[in-house]
Amino acid sequence: MPVATPSPETASPGGAAGIRHFLDIRDLDRATLRQILDVGAAIKRMQRGRARPLHPARPLEGRALGILLSKPSTRTRVSFEVGVRQLGGDAVVLSSNDTQIGRGESIQDTARVLSRFVDAIVLRTGRTASLRDLARWSSVPVINGLTPDSHPVQILADIMTFEEYRGPIKGRTLAWVGDGNNVASSLMEAAAQFGFTLRLATPKQLPPNKEVVAWARANGANLLLTHDPREAVDGADCILTDTWVSMSDEAAAERIILLEPYRVDRALMAHAAKDALFMHCLPAHIGEEVTEEVFEGPQSVVFDEAENRLHAQKGLLVWALGGEDWTRFGKEPE
Repeated sequence: MPVATPSPETASPGGAAGIRHFLDIRDLDRATLRQILDVGAAIKRMQRGRARPLHPARPLEGRALGILLSKPSTRTRVSFEVGVRQLGGDAVVLSSNDTQIGRGESIQDTARVLSRFVDAIVLRTGRTASLRDLARWSSVPVINGLTPDSHPVQILADIMTFEEYRGPIKGRTLAWVGDGNNVASSLMEAAAQFGFTLRLATPKQLPPNKEVVAWARANGANLLLTHDPREAVDGADCILTDTWVSMSDEAAAERIILLEPYRVDRALMAHAAKDALFMHCLPAHIGEEVTEEVFEGPQSVVFDEAENRLHAQKGLLVWALGGEDWTRFGKEPE
């Protein structure tokens, strides 16, 4: 029997029609976000010490994940592909050259076709509208692997990493230094959902998204916006940054000049808490947004952060595909 496809009038981003889309952190309630991270962390713990880190219950056996990449990827591709397989499922990875989208097929037709083949879709795209259109027309869960406007799966991994080192993130202070980019937007949404203070230091020419700032504040986020990196990091528990020039950025030379005062170096780290963590979503450009002594130093947790993309996304995949009692997969079978 054909799979029923929601009409554009009834299907919409954020989980309408019973579909568990993950498009942005703001789209899920706080309890569900907390459970996703807790299940991911539990799966990580139960697999430690195993010769092969496979979930003993194989909760996604027989399920297939489609991974659509319109932009190059290391962490997003590998973490989702390996993660679904370690949960018992399989993955199909498609670049722009592997689909008919590059030859003019519409997103809505692609969504309806892929929904007949796979059980969930991850999209990494240079057009936020493509993510929304895909979710609108898909009859299976759609997960945001990255858009120019947000990067929610990265922030799930960041929160998991912080809590492994410092305990609950609620009530703590995080500082973002650099461009007010897609990662900063998802971090602001997370500040509202997880209850931490967030200070953002950005050049006035590269501010955080005003709409996201307004949403986060309206939903309880304690945000400080400044152009002074020292003000942002003063006493902070964690400093986060990102590359100054992303794949979609133009006028690289001008951006670098604007961002020079926002380099995370030892002097800037000294203004944070003594045990402050340093995070970077990678890839890093050493000597630009961060110095080597910080990136390779004892406060840096960037590679634990990268690994936790795998574990946080396992919690996300189990939520999206594991059924109503999906949280049971965070408990090792007896």
